[in-house]
Amino acid sequence: MTGFYRPVRWMLLLLPLALVSATPTVRVVTPPPPRPLGILAAMKPELEPIAEHVTDKSFLTYLGIPFTTGRLEGRPVVLAVTGVGKVNAAVATTLLLDHFQPAQVIFTGIAGGLNNELHIGDVVVASKVAQHDLGAFGPAGFQPSPVRNPLTGKPNPPFFECDPKLIEAAHRAAGRRALTPMEGSFRSPRVVDGVIVTGDVFVASAEKRNSLRTGFEADAVEMEGAAVGQVCYQQQVPFLVLRGISDSADERASSDVKSAMRTAVQNSVALTMSLVAELNEPTPASQPATAR
Repeated sequence: MTGFYRPVRWMLLLLPLALVSATPTVRVVTPPPPRPLGILAAMKPELEPIAEHVTDKSFLTYLGIPFTTGRLEGRPVVLAVTGVGKVNAAVATTLLLDHFQPAQVIFTGIAGGLNNELHIGDVVVASKVAQHDLGAFGPAGFQPSPVRNPLTGKPNPPFFECDPKLIEAAHRAAGRRALTPMEGSFRSPRVVDGVIVTGDVFVASAEKRNSLRTGFEADAVEMEGAAVGQVCYQQQVPFLVLRGISDSADERASSDVKSAMRTAVQNSVALTMSLVAELNEPTPASQPATAR
């Protein structure tokens, strides 16, 4: 009997170890950090008022372009000044997407107004953007036409649509802060949807202003937004362009920019900051599901 009980005793001793080894291992999966929000502007005065509010700053430089990372309104962000013009904007946007993988991109700054209903200090939230100087000259004159997307081989659309969710968030954000009227004016600036066109020219001509308004049904003109839009479109990154109106793109444009830039920048910055705060607030669709 002694020989019979000896293996049984060892089996009883090993049973707890077998039970422990059979218990499934629970692995805690750490979610990846949230992707940052990219914020770009053509000139330092358009971006510095936003950068002043960024905390936990770090600085990185790629191909000579400085990028600032940190947190804004509680969200990770990446900021950069692109420089003026479409090529500069496209280069900075490409570096931003490649090195930082932002979830969304916002381009902010000033623009000339083409719509007579717009006034200096208003802010245009782009519904779509286009390059007004991209196309071909023929017997009938200039005909705008897009280029092909090198990633797909298909023609780009004539207009790049801004992200609907960012547009909606911008309008919700508009109620967070009052915009600043021009000095001596009692008119409250507005935030409106509009079409923004981009070209490598500073428009200060009533004739050109009217042709852009007629040919593109555009509301504002500037020099970077559609280049940013093309890069983001081709890389499938949601983007938004918003612009404070600094002039009417006519013969008075140069003098108007000098006198109105501060107000136009102040309002574009105010809406951008409000938009970032709006994007950081959870919406019902983003609330975690209740466990059953």
